[in-house]
Amino acid sequence: MTDDDPYLARLRTICLALPGAVEGSSHGRPVFRTTKAFVNYRYGPKGGEHRPDHTLVVLPDPEDEAALRADERFFVPAYLGSAGWLGTDLSDGGATAPDAVDWAEVAELVEASYRRTAPARLVRELDAGEAPA
Repeated sequence: MTDDDPYLARLRTICLALPGAVEGSSHGRPVFRTTKAFVNYRYGPKGGEHRPDHTLVVLPDPEDEAALRADERFFVPAYLGSAGWLGTDLSDGGATAPDAVDWAEVAELVEASYRRTAPARLVRELDAGEAPA
């Protein structure tokens, strides 16, 4: 990964605005976590299938999961999919420029995943402040 990835830069801003969030690496790919991961970046489909360069993988809110699974933009990622995680290609195969991404939707997905994985004290801290934009 390079630091000049504009999708990662925007995603990093969203993720690191959350209380206690840090960036790390897992298998050479960026991951955002508190005590547990809440976002994986560049984590693709199973096996030898195409791995989009700008993939966001989150653990969605259970109330939204069925709708997201029905949305053709989302896929079930290898390994994490069996635990309920879903992925989407932020660049839509290179067709969507970083400025055209619905970053408000991305922030909602990230926050929902954070709420499912972060310790209760960090979620309370988030609730005490403003939600990330």
